[in-house]
Amino acid sequence: MATPEIKNDDSKLDDHISDTSLENAQSRSRRQPPELVRNLTLDEREQLEKVLTRKIDLRILPMLILIYVMNYLDRNNIAAARLAGLQDPKDQGGIDLSSQQYLTALSILFVGYLLMQIPSNLFLNKIGKPALYLPTVMIVWGVISAATAGAQSYGGLIAIRFFLGFVEAAYFPGCLFFLSCWYTRKELGFRTALLYSGSLLSGAFSGLISAGITNGLDGARGRRAWRWLFIIEGVITIFIAFIAYLALPNFPRTTKWLTEEERQLAIWRLDEDIGEDDWVDSKDQSFFHGMKLAFQDIKMWILMVLLFGFVAAGTVTNLFPTVVETLGYSNVISLLLTVPPYMLAVLTSFLNAWHADKTGERYFHITLPLYFAVIAFIIAATTTAIGPRYFAMMLMPAGVYTGYVVALGWISNTLPRPPAKRAAALAAINAVSNCSSIYASYMYPESAGPRYIVAMAVNCAMAVMAICAATLLRFILVRLNKKLDRGEAVKGAVAVGEGVPGEASKEGFRFVL
Repeated sequence: MATPEIKNDDSKLDDHISDTSLENAQSRSRRQPPELVRNLTLDEREQLEKVLTRKIDLRILPMLILIYVMNYLDRNNIAAARLAGLQDPKDQGGIDLSSQQYLTALSILFVGYLLMQIPSNLFLNKIGKPALYLPTVMIVWGVISAATAGAQSYGGLIAIRFFLGFVEAAYFPGCLFFLSCWYTRKELGFRTALLYSGSLLSGAFSGLISAGITNGLDGARGRRAWRWLFIIEGVITIFIAFIAYLALPNFPRTTKWLTEEERQLAIWRLDEDIGEDDWVDSKDQSFFHGMKLAFQDIKMWILMVLLFGFVAAGTVTNLFPTVVETLGYSNVISLLLTVPPYMLAVLTSFLNAWHADKTGERYFHITLPLYFAVIAFIIAATTTAIGPRYFAMMLMPAGVYTGYVVALGWISNTLPRPPAKRAAALAAINAVSNCSSIYASYMYPESAGPRYIVAMAVNCAMAVMAICAATLLRFILVRLNKKLDRGEAVKGAVAVGEGVPGEASKEGFRFVL
């Protein structure tokens, strides 16, 4: 008698589960595009999306790139200041820094930089006001950067550099999150490359600006060239920040310069790309829930190792003027010689990111450039001949940053939703990857030149580590995609047949390889 009762109970439970699943599936399948988007023909949709994307590009990217140029200039102009008299005795207008003190001043910025990244990104995600937040922090770091010109002692320089890093930390991970709220996965790689081109262009501009100031303003109004360097670049930063208040939007849902049709399409295409809506309002964004989701995902930790390897290998650019100076030319010529490597890196980064977006492939676009970086580090460590060494210096920025910009986009491709998780992951990865900048400066004492054997060996090892991490991540994503092909649920993804709209309903969400 007991057995039929159990069967009846089980049957009722199965029926309840079945009904609930059906109800949920029907609820998901009822998701439809907004009315203005639904009424568009395919050709009209494609045309409107082209117009929308072009409009977003023109309104967002130029200002973001310009701000990042200044962000990187203000962070790294201390390397050019070294050649402009920063370390000279006080009676000659310098601060009388030893080589070790200079390297500590270079490194301390990244301590503040690491501390602020995760809180800043989560705060930005919570308030949903990048148009207010990003320009405000830019004004603050511009003031701090200009104040570096007034440093009179080693202690004062250390304090200024620490707080500069603390405030600058808000910008780059904030921008990566900001872009991922406007662009689909297939569009994000090239836009990330465009953003990061700001740092590469700043490397080129820094050499040109520093050469001009060193040659033309040294001693003007009783100030050494290195002081003018900080004053001029800090004032320019503040001026651009005020323009940014007028230029930058917030998120698609709250942007006024979009028409209603464009707004609905901008929101829907992000929903369509992933199968889940993006940023809606601040009450849906939890600081700690986003961190918890990010830290529980093994993919974030592998991406962290990958990006750490990239940044650690690229720390040579933190002291690039010092490395180039070992070729034996004058300070001004050395600064000018830093320009071509960065210009090459800009070109290769654009081409590589464009091709990665066009083909939808990430792994080889990330790893192949690293092999050139490995070759460059080996050449630099094994010869003192000027020609081969400058050839290696030409390859260093391009070898590292060509793949790095694609790897940055791979973070949002791999950890797309929810926004709080993506914001936490971007900040955590960027923070930990920059830890290498704290110790890396000490690998470049003047006594180690011109070959910097230890530094080049470590850079080479870090590049190889990045290749290994990318390979491991690709294996994992291939395995997860196979599970999705079978219709199995995967955390952080949308499986086939779950009633998601657009691309996901036709083919199912897939991780980008």
